[in-house]
Amino acid sequence: MVAVPVSALSWPVGEGSGGDGRSGLVVTGAGKIAKGEPVAWCKVVAVAPAVVRRDGRVQADGRPCDHARLGAVEEQLDRMAGAGTIDRIAAGVRLTGKVKGGKRREMSVAFTLRAALLMTLLPQADARAVMATLLGDLLLVPWKRPHKVVSGTVLSRWRTAVGPAPMLELQRLVTDAAADQLRDTPPGIEVGGGLRVGAIDGTVTRMPDTPANREAFGTAGTAGTGYPQIRHLHISDAFTRDTLAAPTGPAGGDKAEAEQGLLDRALTESPHLFGPDRLWIMDRNFPGVPRIKRLLDADTHVLIRVKSDIRLDRIGGFAPDGSYLATISGGGATLTVRVIEYHVTLAGTTTAELFCLITDLLDHVEHPAHALAAAYRWRWDGSETSLREAKSTLHGAGPGTGAMLRSRTPALITQEHAAWITATELLHALTRAAAEAAAPFSKGPRTAHPVAARDLSYTTACRTAIATITAGPARAAALETIASSRGTTDRHRHRERKIKTRQPFSHTTSAAATATTTAPAVIHVCGATGAPTATVTDLRPVAPTGTPAETVTEHAA
Repeated sequence: MVAVPVSALSWPVGEGSGGDGRSGLVVTGAGKIAKGEPVAWCKVVAVAPAVVRRDGRVQADGRPCDHARLGAVEEQLDRMAGAGTIDRIAAGVRLTGKVKGGKRREMSVAFTLRAALLMTLLPQADARAVMATLLGDLLLVPWKRPHKVVSGTVLSRWRTAVGPAPMLELQRLVTDAAADQLRDTPPGIEVGGGLRVGAIDGTVTRMPDTPANREAFGTAGTAGTGYPQIRHLHISDAFTRDTLAAPTGPAGGDKAEAEQGLLDRALTESPHLFGPDRLWIMDRNFPGVPRIKRLLDADTHVLIRVKSDIRLDRIGGFAPDGSYLATISGGGATLTVRVIEYHVTLAGTTTAELFCLITDLLDHVEHPAHALAAAYRWRWDGSETSLREAKSTLHGAGPGTGAMLRSRTPALITQEHAAWITATELLHALTRAAAEAAAPFSKGPRTAHPVAARDLSYTTACRTAIATITAGPARAAALETIASSRGTTDRHRHRERKIKTRQPFSHTTSAAATATTTAPAVIHVCGATGAPTATVTDLRPVAPTGTPAETVTEHAA
């Protein structure tokens, strides 16, 4: 470990240099570096006051936990919520519990918050490995007092003393910032009127089976079986997969009622999300006329799939695009909605399932039925795919298989869940920033099209962000790495609805029925007289003017 006074470092590149600006800092008093001379290349690990011992030893004053940072993730956080966000929140925390004033040498509130965030991105690492990753090269610095990585018990004690409130505040700051940033970007999905499409769906996540967790959260299993689970309503941007809010509650009770209750809470707690610039896509669990009316009273828009037993009383005839107006009643309220019914054809075979959507967008000219029908499939991107990406960071965190939180008390579960939502949203924000800086596609079917966040690898974003913790502040380099790892989207792969995961036994009947069909989907709007049907490929904006015709992606119609 090399110790150099900050005042001795200088920038060797002169003004007006025609080079690319890449250079290392040099030590001013070391003399001019000759070509070919061996040079020790060092990175700045920490800047701390020097402690010089009588025998000549040079050490650093302070503690490593005060210098730990989350690399590109924290740089992204500070861009979204203001410089020094974690330290600012930590400054207002009053510790409780077993943490005493004289036992704070290895830990701090800010370090605890950072460790809790990182813990949700390192599912295979135990608490000590998480803290060792966060400290990185800081452990090599010769501090005035020797320091070491504390045990997981100490981290748990500090997490308990900090409580869930600071992390919930951090989650709110990040998700609100994401919503604000998206308002200044193109909607990405064309449904008419410049509306931005969002997705709303619920999910449950397992946790350790302790008496306290089971009592507080219950389980979604029948007769109280299975692990305790926390339920949250995932409110996201369908095109970028950014999380905009995630109200939580217990998993026990009826699934539909629980998710609807969380939606009611979201309308109260996050009213800024439900504005006239948004179209919210929801599946068949949410319709309930009073709830839809409350959404519309908030001046937002909806596109909801309804169950087959919901009565819709048609008003008048069919519009040219096949849609029609109808009334829907329930809970003492009646609403006029527009109904869009359609079938989907795969590989020449029309599915037996009829899709029925209702919306408050009554103008069939501004919001054509085929565009709304094609937009419904983005619920999968905004909800299912977004949740699978987020839960991939939790796999292996606990016993058994599948996503699982690791905390053993309700308060720490609430804290860890907020940390998980915050960390994964910061990864989405990094991916979105990388897409904005990426060069357009140079080959393939999307040549000359801009790169979207959904085109980039979430796994690469996560691994790259973790690598920057020990490599030092390098957000620009991280964005370049993330932007270069592009996936293949819209591959037209389809499976039976009832099968959501690959079955482990190939000889079973259920596994035999999970064959994947690779074919583009063709939407047929029922009752349409003049609207064409076309293959659903990509709903994003067309390529820039001048793009060769053969490279332009066909749009849904």
